[in-house]
Amino acid sequence: MKQPAIVIPEGCNEVLLHACCAPCSSAIVEWLLANGVQPTIFYYNPNIYPREEYEIRKQESKRHAESLGIRWIDGDYNHQEWLQGVCGLESEPERGRRCEQCFTLRLKETAKKASELGIKYFATTLASSRWKSLEQIERAGLAAEKMVSSQPSALSPRFWAQNWRKGGLQERRNQLLKELHFYNQQYCGCEFSARQGAALTKPLLRQQMREAKKQHADQLAKWSADIVEKLTSSILPHTSTILCYWPLPDEPDIRQLINTLVNEGKTVLLPKVTGDVTMTLHRYTSPDDLAEGAFHIMEPTTAAFTDLAQIDTVLVPGVAFDAAGHRLGRGRGYYDRFLATCPPVRKVGICFPFQRVAEVPFEGHDIVMDEVIA
Repeated sequence: MKQPAIVIPEGCNEVLLHACCAPCSSAIVEWLLANGVQPTIFYYNPNIYPREEYEIRKQESKRHAESLGIRWIDGDYNHQEWLQGVCGLESEPERGRRCEQCFTLRLKETAKKASELGIKYFATTLASSRWKSLEQIERAGLAAEKMVSSQPSALSPRFWAQNWRKGGLQERRNQLLKELHFYNQQYCGCEFSARQGAALTKPLLRQQMREAKKQHADQLAKWSADIVEKLTSSILPHTSTILCYWPLPDEPDIRQLINTLVNEGKTVLLPKVTGDVTMTLHRYTSPDDLAEGAFHIMEPTTAAFTDLAQIDTVLVPGVAFDAAGHRLGRGRGYYDRFLATCPPVRKVGICFPFQRVAEVPFEGHDIVMDEVIA
């Protein structure tokens, strides 16, 4: 007789589910609820870097749980402690010893939390990823179970070792990812995974970001509005002459900010491509100043602005940014060449939340941002 794809442990009507992210937990939670098992989400992922990436994934997980009316618990974020836990394993390949140690650290905390809450079983969404070793996850879960059972406590929870890719859950996950517009990244979260993966190649990172923009197309307008709000409070009071950009359809739309700056009497500049390697700056006062230029970008038609020393802030769009301020552009190098010759100026990278990544490939001529707003 064929065994069912997913087997509920005997007497299990509640589980503490360690969730690595909303996309991976979505189909699992749906299945649990449909089969009489009440999940409580435990979000404990100190491996994720940088902090901004962690917060985005955390908020998506929380949003998902709240939409279903299920309990969601926030584990502590202590990346330095996690780094100590995997010390010496930084160069291990994916699915190597570092990954198993990472799983063990996270599942031990999950087991302890299950014991505190009096929940008899704990499981993890890590076992839904085709990139992870199920054997490593099971060993980590059993080690966590054994650790808690050796401690004096009212309850020793059991690890539910389950392959959550079965039973059509992998396909359902992909469907829910699109239906619920989840934020979704292409690496597990830790900086070592990103460094060793394809994300270190500029063309491949650009390709990933193009795919991510398609996936999040319905959210770009909202994120643009959030970015404008942040810029209005952080940029507007502290600038008099600012270099902005006129957005392409797949870039954060800051046109509202540009109009506000003009109305406030600020000097607003826009770039214009003048050759294969150069761009000039021109003042913007209204849409009448614009005409379609190179690469179908709207560019100013006013006289060139040459007093670069007056510029105090530059808003720089990009394909991806990391926590160190490294920027991945579209590959033409216009901004890097311009900023290399510009007097000292505040450089602010602008991007959507999913464009904040663990690490951007960096070369000596690349200009580092002073801050990034997403």
